[in-house]
Amino acid sequence: MTKPSVAERISRFNQGREHERLALKYRAMRSGVFPFLRGTCHLFYEDWPHDKQLDAAPLTWICGDLHLENFGSFKGDNRLTYFDLNDFDEAVLAPCTWEISRFLVSVLVAAETLGVNHAQANKLCQQFLDAYITALADGKARWIERSTSDGMIRSLLQSLKQRSRAELLASRTRVSGGKRMLRIDGKKTLKATDEDYAKVTHFMAEFASTQADPAFFKVRDVARRIAGTGSLGVERYVILIRGLGDVDGNQLLDLKRALPSALAPYLGPIKQPEWKTEAERVVAIQHRIQAISPAFLSAVSIGQNPYVMRELLPNQDRLRLELWNGKIKRLERVMVDMGRLVAWGHLRSCGRQGSAVMDALIEFAGESSAWQKSVLDYAADYGDQVTLGWQEFSEAYDDGYFATQVSAAVLK
Repeated sequence: MTKPSVAERISRFNQGREHERLALKYRAMRSGVFPFLRGTCHLFYEDWPHDKQLDAAPLTWICGDLHLENFGSFKGDNRLTYFDLNDFDEAVLAPCTWEISRFLVSVLVAAETLGVNHAQANKLCQQFLDAYITALADGKARWIERSTSDGMIRSLLQSLKQRSRAELLASRTRVSGGKRMLRIDGKKTLKATDEDYAKVTHFMAEFASTQADPAFFKVRDVARRIAGTGSLGVERYVILIRGLGDVDGNQLLDLKRALPSALAPYLGPIKQPEWKTEAERVVAIQHRIQAISPAFLSAVSIGQNPYVMRELLPNQDRLRLELWNGKIKRLERVMVDMGRLVAWGHLRSCGRQGSAVMDALIEFAGESSAWQKSVLDYAADYGDQVTLGWQEFSEAYDDGYFATQVSAAVLK
């Protein structure tokens, strides 16, 4: 049987997604190899070799789609600011080498975007891996917030501290006739249909009735949200609520449909918990891996469909690694911190519903000489495969292959 083309595999995976935002996803993927990697998590696991060396690793709770831009800053539910992993749509129980390998591939694929050469990219991979191993061997889960950060991460956290709620609202909303409304700009938001508006408003009224302060969650406006790459086309909203009071006390929520993990078909004998909903899976694993979770993080349902709700996390709170300004030490420092964060997440969530206990993780770190070369070699090989896949996708895109699946006008 002939293996399906990359374009066919991508088209099949994205069946049923909203055409307008799916077109934006394909356009983003066409723009470069790294965005293509971000948008094709499913290809990474379809292609995973299930090599004995790569899979002979402790089971850990993983975010599933780890790459350079799935780290960011946010205010926790304790209102302190943290830097941590921040995307758990694909989260599952799996060998820790799955998580590590995908991150290393992202570093190699993003080298051109970052402005680093091949040797520097390889060194960054080694520094991430060394930091992961050292932190795992230490056996102590820590965290990064303003007082424990430095370099580019500290600058990011400081900027978040200095930005007021009013500034965030001003960038996302407008005031007309004494009422605040969401900006519909085609970049971060699209107009909600009347049906969607009514559905979300009705849900929020029911949700508010279960809260201590129902007036806080009173809806002022709803829009379809544009964010990320891999999940574009999945039902998602930004909700403007009354918050602490109209007009300047308003707050923003993110409500996103929870779909099955892209890793689910490839887990084989790895037994997963029987989650009530996909949203419960996402929220439960996020709570386990992160030191502190974002405010309002909740698994909710509208009818039979599960959604994840949380405080909106603006795109600008992701670390912009291309701003290392030619100072390679700044980038190296970030790799060390990211390696530590991944290890801390694995340690924090260990011993839960099938994940390895801490002693097994510490032992695995001590045996790193036996497995880290396999991980690095695979990342190098698969990075080349991603580039070839992007080239094939780009050719199909330019030939109009995806025009029947989405709005052709948006693809241009």
